Amino acid sequence: MKQEDIEYFRILLSERLQELLSHADDTVSGMTHHKENFPDPTDRASLETDRNFLLRIRDRENKLIKKIKTTLERIEEGTFGICETCGEDISVARLKARPVTTQCIECKTKEEAMEKALGL
Repeated sequence: MKQEDIEYFRILLSERLQELLSHADDTVSGMTHHKENFPDPTDRASLETDRNFLLRIRDRENKLIKKIKTTLERIEEGTFGICETCGEDISVARLKARPVTTQCIECKTKEEAMEKALGL
């Protein structure tokens, strides 16, 4: 992979990481500052549903944060863009679609087919 491609992904992932971290900070501060007391149970249930939805989103974002940090480490180590399964290069097109991927499309397709066959 060209050095300019690697630098592109380093910047892309670093910016995405900062964006996700700021969302996490906003969520924590937003939840600690709101101490609503609703007399109507329906309003309270609606607030709890919204909070639960937001927490699920943030949980997914937290998992993505971990993947981004791992990918940035792979960039530093020089293993970014190399399939962990077969050792071949991952196409730039695939990396642009999913920068945190660790497998080429062929290996990922085989893995998903195996999971489907096993019912996972």
